[in-house]
Amino acid sequence: MRQLFATPLYEAELSLDLGELAHSIRSLATDDRAGVVWAKEHGYRGYTSYASLNDLPRRDPVFADLARLLTRQAATFAKALAWDCRPKLNSLWVNLLKPGGHHSAHIHPHSILSGTLYVEVPEGGGAIRFEDPRLPMMMAAPTRRSDAPEPLLPFVTVHPRPGQLLLWESWLRHEVLAGSAKGERLSVSFNFA
Repeated sequence: MRQLFATPLYEAELSLDLGELAHSIRSLATDDRAGVVWAKEHGYRGYTSYASLNDLPRRDPVFADLARLLTRQAATFAKALAWDCRPKLNSLWVNLLKPGGHHSAHIHPHSILSGTLYVEVPEGGGAIRFEDPRLPMMMAAPTRRSDAPEPLLPFVTVHPRPGQLLLWESWLRHEVLAGSAKGERLSVSFNFA
């Protein structure tokens, strides 16, 4: 059997000072009043700099170092995808998700690669779930058996770990499921164009 139309998910374990990143994220969650207000107005359980700060690599050296590292990882992924381009980081934001928080299913328009680096993930922290992009065309498809191989599942759930980097093509619909953790889940998300 041949496999057609693959949907790759790039995974890497990054070796970096997660404590410094966590400190910077928590500082932003305290100091970025516009981000706090945006999160509250939009029902985001926690804090995100998504709609308030677009200059984190210029604002904090820890994010500048991270941006360089992410750019190298994106170039590696683009090469594996056989792309004839070098992705350029065009946005980077932090997320502090409180217990019970989640993100509804979405894509990242105007980007080619998107991803997340997990900084702190408490036991039971929200998993990320990816949706098979063919799902809307499967109107009469039978239900898959519970032992179906991962490439045949309509949804694939990844339980993140601190230091884990995930990269995917920006059209891939994904969501963060509500977790059962008692602690905060910290991550840095980004887009490449």
